[in-house]
Amino acid sequence: MTAVYIQDETELDTLLETESLVVVDCTATWCGPCKLIAPLIDKLAAEYSDRVKVFKLDLDANQPVAKRFGIRSIPAVMFFQQGSLAETIVGVKTYEEFSSTLNKYLAGLYLSMCMN
Repeated sequence: MTAVYIQDETELDTLLETESLVVVDCTATWCGPCKLIAPLIDKLAAEYSDRVKVFKLDLDANQPVAKRFGIRSIPAVMFFQQGSLAETIVGVKTYEEFSSTLNKYLAGLYLSMCMN
């Protein structure tokens, strides 16, 4: 299983409204460092497929998204919780850094569900 590309900002907004936890890898075809983390993002998509929606977004085709979330350098991986941007990790990181960040938001989500 690999992370699927979001086509545009409208699709992103729909996902943010309907999914409790969304990860978006902002990337571009010409970006070398983006290619380095692509397999890690695909691994996240596969390992967390039952709990989290993981996507990729081509920033060349989606400049308004970059502007909206203040993305100035890529790769940038955005973590959204309940429709709001919770954190952005910029640059090449290890799989552990991505997964531990994801686990942190999953734990928060689980706690909020238990409280309700």
